[in-house]
Amino acid sequence: MTTDVPAPPTPSSPTPGLLLASTQDVLGAVPYLVGFHPSDSLVVIGLKGRPPRCRLHLTVRWDLPLAPPGPGRLLPLLAEEGITQVIVVGYGPGTLVTPAVDLAVGLFRRSGVTVVDALRAEDGRYWSYTCSRAGCCPADGTPYDRETGVVATKAIVHGLVALPDRQTLERSLDPVDGAARLAVRRATARVTRELRAALTGSDDPGGLAAEFVADGVARVRSAIALHASGGRLSDEEAVRLGFALAVVRIRDEAWALITDHAAAVPPGAPMSVPDACAGLWRDLTRRLEPRFVPPVASLLGAAAWCRGDSALAGIALSRACEIDPGYSMANLLMCALRHMLPPRVLRERMPGPQELDREMGAPRMAWLLPMIALLEEPEVSAE
Repeated sequence: MTTDVPAPPTPSSPTPGLLLASTQDVLGAVPYLVGFHPSDSLVVIGLKGRPPRCRLHLTVRWDLPLAPPGPGRLLPLLAEEGITQVIVVGYGPGTLVTPAVDLAVGLFRRSGVTVVDALRAEDGRYWSYTCSRAGCCPADGTPYDRETGVVATKAIVHGLVALPDRQTLERSLDPVDGAARLAVRRATARVTRELRAALTGSDDPGGLAAEFVADGVARVRSAIALHASGGRLSDEEAVRLGFALAVVRIRDEAWALITDHAAAVPPGAPMSVPDACAGLWRDLTRRLEPRFVPPVASLLGAAAWCRGDSALAGIALSRACEIDPGYSMANLLMCALRHMLPPRVLRERMPGPQELDREMGAPRMAWLLPMIALLEEPEVSAE
């Protein structure tokens, strides 16, 4: 995971197949663990196993200079995960990195956590704070391969990506523009007119609510299956799903399915359910008009967090909060990220689709009020 607005630390989940047997391995792995090549950052890697052949279990990054409470918030998570060894890496000039590394190392050692190594990396060279032998760690640093090392190659095989910097990751969620934006606006106008007509022409509010919810739940499942098979929603399908996700029951169906590996995904589909969810909600975060974005960006945040990509999760949740500061799902997940809770905490408490039906009861017209509010908002010109 990665530090995101407003600079919460971001722990990542374990990554299969990455064996850290040397300093070169550690430095080669970090960009793929946080999602981009860090700068002005403090990274802590939690390890399981015994040096020199340790497997990474958790990675956390902070922006530098550190803001309180800094690495102190990590200690309960290390204890909960049974992590007793860490590697500390600071990225940037010594004047920025050294105070942060000293703080982190002192904190961990006082808490009984073994610091396997403490490093500073800058411009393709690294220095160790724990080694004073000139033959091992020369004063001008030791060069390392930032792009093509063994661990970097393995990370790519496992589908991990290291973007040039955090700004590039942020831009990957920028809204589509040009002809693509115009097409979505036109689709939004068409669907809006149709839904308004359906509401005004209905004399059975309860039946309308039940039909809308059933259709929305089916749309969620169909969209995940389509994306898992390499397909993509049309603009009109995306807009209809955006309206549906304004209804909490439908949104929570999508949320529950993120970790439901038995969800309706075609046999032999090239994507897993979590990967399909992350791709689908990323696509809709970029395509939909801003007023539809908080639910899909929050779902993207949940999917990314569950996959160990808290860099993307934090950026997606920040996008949701920028548009709707009171959006509860985004605020809940952002709070979990800031307090460094492991994804399983919410996953274990999240009811499944059948439990949602039991807990929420039969659909009611009141459920559709958030969707109706979207219909009442003025349209952006589609010309």
